[in-house]
Amino acid sequence: MFRFVKRAALVSVLAASFLSSANAQKTELTMYYPISVGGPLTKIVDSMVEEFEKQNPDIDVNAIYAGNYNDARIKSLAALKAGQPAQLAVMFSIDTYDLIEQDAIISFSDIVKSDKDKEWLNSFYPALMENGTTLGKVWAIPFQRSTIIMYYNKDAFKKAGLDPNKPPKDWDEMVTIGKKLTTNDQWGLMIPSTGYPYWMFGALAKQNGEILMNSEGTKTYFDNPNVVKALGYWKDLSNKYNIMPKGTIEWGTLRKNFLSGKTAMMWHSTGNLTAVKNEATFDFGVAMLPASKMRGTPTGGGNFYIFKKTTPQEREASMRLIKFMTSPENSAKWSIGTGYIGISKAAYNTPELKKYVEEFPPAKVARDQLEFATAELSTYQTGRVRKILDDTIQAVLTDKKEPKEALEEAQKEASKLLKNYN
Repeated sequence: MFRFVKRAALVSVLAASFLSSANAQKTELTMYYPISVGGPLTKIVDSMVEEFEKQNPDIDVNAIYAGNYNDARIKSLAALKAGQPAQLAVMFSIDTYDLIEQDAIISFSDIVKSDKDKEWLNSFYPALMENGTTLGKVWAIPFQRSTIIMYYNKDAFKKAGLDPNKPPKDWDEMVTIGKKLTTNDQWGLMIPSTGYPYWMFGALAKQNGEILMNSEGTKTYFDNPNVVKALGYWKDLSNKYNIMPKGTIEWGTLRKNFLSGKTAMMWHSTGNLTAVKNEATFDFGVAMLPASKMRGTPTGGGNFYIFKKTTPQEREASMRLIKFMTSPENSAKWSIGTGYIGISKAAYNTPELKKYVEEFPPAKVARDQLEFATAELSTYQTGRVRKILDDTIQAVLTDKKEPKEALEEAQKEASKLLKNYN
């Protein structure tokens, strides 16, 4: 009996030692991520992480929903400064310059070594790589990426005597159609001017033939005559043409306004597509944004970044997680579940996404619009530059300033901030 007890005790000690050793070999990753369009998208992320852990039992992932994009950046950098850094995060695609300047991230170009990994790095849509590529290196990998698209109420089009399969192709048509759609109970159009007004403005500027900044992140072109005209047009939609409410339009409630029939058309992120599809009680359509001199939209959304304060083991584990989350199969799953763009051609060649696009053609609009896309406004001092432009746009839309005067002031302020980078 005594020998049996000793033997059992020995087995117990050995088992505990084995479990302790196994756990010690596990790599633990903390990942912050944002959701900016609302909805239960955290469940999709959690399910993907759970599946990754099943396939990679040597890695534990603590995926933390951090709020919106600004929250994700703030919390990630706060943890870094507090000495409890995350290993990776999904943050704004436009955060690249700030993160480089703070020496917070490591480039994927410095991690990727094999030909297979280099092939993976080149597998994403080029337009989605622009915001994460600078100084000759790739610093970020696309994940929840978007373009701005036009949603429109087909039933409202029919009621107004309009062809529900012919959304406006250009600015003039948007005004003409918008006037026919505007009633006592319904606006013809709403473009959000809180949350991310600079993003919407980037679309208008591109449509009028201009980009808001250079590719090095050191200069802005806010006072360019075509940019000034673009802001003037935005203001005219409410003040002159009366197809849109005056003042500011809330980003966070716009989808509800569209779904409740308060507006017949809206500009918003493709990240809202699945929610609109599931919640709309009317027939709706999705279209590329209308053109002035050309079609145009900035890309948007979040990229994966790996923090510099990581061990080689943590970087290897982070790469495995990012490759998993951005695989064609998971990119397809994410696109179907959210409306965000599948980030590679391979994603659209998966049987699941191919079938989904065939059954629901609006799912391909944002992808097809990449042909006319440009990088989202991103510079050094991004947060401050962006705030200057946001405040300028809102001052003009609320009749506090005129477009030319306001944008000239904004350009002067931005140039001061960027002076040392030129």
